[in-house]
Amino acid sequence: MLKSVLKNIGPGPLVAAAFIGPGTVTLCTLVGIEFNLQLLWAIILSIIAAIVLQGMAVRIGIIGQKSIIDVLKEEIKIPWIRSLVLILIFGAIMIGNTAYEAGNISGAALGLETLIGNLHLKSDLFTLKLYPLLIGTIASLLLWIGKYKILERCLIFLVILMSFSFLVTAIATGPSIFEIFSGLLKFSTPQGSLLSIIGLVGTTIVPYNLFLHTELVREKWSTKDALPYALKDMIIALGLGGLISMSVIITAAGVESSEISNASDLALGLAPVFGEGAKYLLSLGLFAAGITSSITAPLAAAYVVCGCFGWKSDFKSLPFQRSWAVVILFGTIFASTGLKFILIIQFAQIANGILLPIIAAILLWIMNKASWLGSSKNNWFQNLLGLGIVIISLFLSMRTLGSVFQLF
Repeated sequence: MLKSVLKNIGPGPLVAAAFIGPGTVTLCTLVGIEFNLQLLWAIILSIIAAIVLQGMAVRIGIIGQKSIIDVLKEEIKIPWIRSLVLILIFGAIMIGNTAYEAGNISGAALGLETLIGNLHLKSDLFTLKLYPLLIGTIASLLLWIGKYKILERCLIFLVILMSFSFLVTAIATGPSIFEIFSGLLKFSTPQGSLLSIIGLVGTTIVPYNLFLHTELVREKWSTKDALPYALKDMIIALGLGGLISMSVIITAAGVESSEISNASDLALGLAPVFGEGAKYLLSLGLFAAGITSSITAPLAAAYVVCGCFGWKSDFKSLPFQRSWAVVILFGTIFASTGLKFILIIQFAQIANGILLPIIAAILLWIMNKASWLGSSKNNWFQNLLGLGIVIISLFLSMRTLGSVFQLF
């Protein structure tokens, strides 16, 4: 029984690991500090939106046994539009994931610093942080080994570790069950909460996750009969991801402090009230969140790059290895030196902001192709949900672009 269950676990937790990174943990921390438990319902909304889009990606991978890039190349008949879409995807994913990788590695390093203290080399000219170098090396080794099952099991272990850490910490704060249910069901929008709600949705629906999920289900399963298993795996894993996000919000809401600006501060703030154990658990969760995302971000980038250029997306192929290596290399450099290339980060935000509604709309269009999806194509209800997600993603895009251009 257990062996059968484990056999069909894999891509879902990896995708959950990809979106529960340091950015998500930090945002949930700030939401909990500022709005207590009032925005828990936004996590439910975010997970439903993610399930709709990721479900489309799963069906493309299982039913068509194709990547999203392959489908785009086949279905977009006008050459210049096809080239424009592929260029946008390539730029958004490659540069965007490099920027995200720096944040993922920095977050994992922050968790280690909170656990065991700082470790860096300092001179008059620069300061070199050593933890990001270690984390970048670990991520590189796991991908370089080139064994999907090994990578899958490592990430599942880290997701379990992350889940345990955040859940236990949340329970330790002794939250009010009434307030939790109120936050889940009341759908309140306290003053100044709109951007936080948008942020919670935006940090859950990640463009590169759609590409990653399609590729991973193809790695795991090769027949249409596996679709129910793949969808169940996705729903359970994304639900677990939502539970982790809610656990961070609940933990942050249980700490009375206005001096907390990230998960590391939250971990330190827990110690005086709930003991050193709570601090270590949360720091361990932050480390796991960072290292899982630091593996999945370059992996997704490699799949996209190889798809755009028609290269073989195999763990052992040289182009595939070079693609993820570039993302990890520059992400590690940015994280270990503290360099902040604001224009690169802004471009990543702009490109991904534009990419999300485009990919959401394309997925909706693809899912109505009865010619190769057959009975698995969208029904009217799925189309209605999909249209709602496209509208939400367009709103997110406008919000992202607006925040970037205000910086100039």
